[in-house]
Amino acid sequence: MDNPIRLHWLDPRNPHQHFPPVHLAMRDPNGLLAIGGDLSPVRLLRAYAQGIFPWYNPDEPILWWCPDPRSVLLPDGLKVSRSFRKAVERADYAVTLDLAFPEVMEACAGLRDKSRGTWLGSDMKRAYLELHRGGHCHSVEVWRSGELIGGLYGVALGRSFFGESMFSRADNGSKIALYWLCRQLQAWHFALIDCQVSSPHLLSLGAVEMPREEFLRLQRPAAEQPGRIGRWRFDIDVPAETAHLSRGAAA
Repeated sequence: MDNPIRLHWLDPRNPHQHFPPVHLAMRDPNGLLAIGGDLSPVRLLRAYAQGIFPWYNPDEPILWWCPDPRSVLLPDGLKVSRSFRKAVERADYAVTLDLAFPEVMEACAGLRDKSRGTWLGSDMKRAYLELHRGGHCHSVEVWRSGELIGGLYGVALGRSFFGESMFSRADNGSKIALYWLCRQLQAWHFALIDCQVSSPHLLSLGAVEMPREEFLRLQRPAAEQPGRIGRWRFDIDVPAETAHLSRGAAA
C-alpha cells in the first residue's frame, strides 16, 4: 500500500516558518500544500511572495494552496466587448482606490450563500484589513450617485497583484472596477494579476491558465520588484463624481 500523503503543518507560533516547496502540493484537491499557521502579515506576505494563498471555510483550520494550473490575467489582456466598452465610456459612475476597503470586503463576503457560511470569515477579514492598513492590500470601488455598486480587493507585492474577490450590485460593477485596475496597473508596469483558480467567467474576461512553474517564473521576479506600499490613488484619468465623497469610508 502506498504511504498516505501528509500535509505540511505550519506552527501558528512561528510566522517566519518556511512553506514547503510548492511542487509538493497535492493533486487532489488541486494545490493543497499546507495546513495550520496563522494569518499574520508576516506569514501572508511570505506566502504571496511564493505564489501561495490561504483559502478555507471558517469552521476549518487554515489551508494554504498553490494550484496547477494557475489562472492569470495580464494587465493588458482584459477582454472588452463592444457593449462593455460603451458602459465604460458612459462614465455615469466614479471609480476610486482604497476609499472603502472594509465595505468592499463586506460586500464580497455577502455574495456567498449565508445558509452554508462564507470562506471570508471574520479572521480573514481582520487579516486583510491589517494588510490594508500596512499598505499591502488594496480595493477598487465603483460608485453611482454616492452608492457603492461594485468593486474588488487584492494583495500587491512588488509589481504583482493577487486578486482575492469582487462583487457587483449593478450591471458591470465588478468589471468596471477590474477595467480601471488593469489600466492603472499597466501604467505602473505590473506584470500580472493572479486570479488563482480558473472559472468560465474569468476566462471570458481574458484570464489564461498557466502551468504552475510558468506562473512562478513570471510571478516571483515581479513580486521582488520595488512596490507601491501605502494607500493607492489613481494617477490616470478616471471617471469621477462628487457624490461618492460623502461616503468617507476610508479605513
